[in-house]
Amino acid sequence: MRMSVGAGLTTLCYCSNIHAGESWQEVSASLEEYIPAVRAGLEERALLVPGQAFGIGLRLSAQAVAVLETEAALCAFQSQLDRLHAYVSTINAFPYGQFHGVRVKEKVYQPDWRSAERLDYTASAARILARLLARGEAGSISTVPGGLRHGLDADGIGLMARQLQQAVVMLRDLEASSGRCVVLALEPEPACLLENTDDVFDFFQRYLLNAQACTRLAGLAGVSPAQAEALTRRHLGICYDVCHAAVGFEEPAGALARLAAAGIAVPKLQLSSALRIPAMRADLLPALAALEQGVYLHQVVVQGQGQQHYTDLPEALAAFARGQARGEWRIHCHVPVFLAAGGAFASTQAQLRAALAALPAMARVPLLEVETYTWDVLPSSFRPVSKAAAIARELAFIIEELRA
Repeated sequence: MRMSVGAGLTTLCYCSNIHAGESWQEVSASLEEYIPAVRAGLEERALLVPGQAFGIGLRLSAQAVAVLETEAALCAFQSQLDRLHAYVSTINAFPYGQFHGVRVKEKVYQPDWRSAERLDYTASAARILARLLARGEAGSISTVPGGLRHGLDADGIGLMARQLQQAVVMLRDLEASSGRCVVLALEPEPACLLENTDDVFDFFQRYLLNAQACTRLAGLAGVSPAQAEALTRRHLGICYDVCHAAVGFEEPAGALARLAAAGIAVPKLQLSSALRIPAMRADLLPALAALEQGVYLHQVVVQGQGQQHYTDLPEALAAFARGQARGEWRIHCHVPVFLAAGGAFASTQAQLRAALAALPAMARVPLLEVETYTWDVLPSSFRPVSKAAAIARELAFIIEELRA
């Protein structure tokens, strides 16, 4: 029996991108180390019983995918999952390359959806996931939201759409051969082609669901335009990251309702909180400057007299020093979901709670994935002593919120 939450509404997992490691050997070793410890933390809280299946959102780099797709490695991993009483129903195929310990920043979107490498990597991840799913089970793969918006023109956006249509055909064929439905979930993020729900609607309507796009996909898939639209809706959707949405001051309940009304699938909801400063002050500048360690891109949106968007934290800090960027700051930095505040900082936990409160009204409730991967770069007031204990505490917080 798999762990479910909210009166059986959905399953809950945590994303393994918290653990450093690009090779499959490193990924496997980190799961071996952390899953028993996280399970123990949940069992102590009586939120998981011994032997109950525990969900993992598996983050795989291109390097790891190339190894895991081999028969021997995949069979060994299936045996490891059985021994750990764990399962995988979603894969994070967003970061293609190294994700910890080096400058990541804008490289996290590369290669973007203009490239054949992104399509091939995603196809390999989908084949792996299909082998890990039970027959008849659906799964999801989260991916970059097209790519970084800067420098992207109409031709590039059109190429991205055509590549995504090739992915739809690949996933249609994979379902036909395996009996497993895999949905590719674009993950909106600040400063990207898809930054918010409005961008999602615009992209889907202009590039994927209009008559011209459906006719093009119909030719690729050998189906009618109406069937092509149905295929797009079945195999392409959105990974709704609550942190990313909160940075842009988007209210999750309304956004999720609009996506459902538009027939755009949301197979995965990433549960995370952003860093929030209700009213930016000069005395907070040193602590924020310390957050900038040159690893991750920290997009900032400031709500004051209108909204100001900054691609990275140093730009926002410089703007504040010039007398700009006054108001509430929201920063793309994933902080523990169980913390509403830490020292001088706050979080967007209120938006996370609103997203959880919206779940019972959804006709199709997505898989829930906790994704706090920034433990090593967080302000000290947010940083845990034990990552395993922190993961268990985050999962417990979500379960208790839903059961309440």
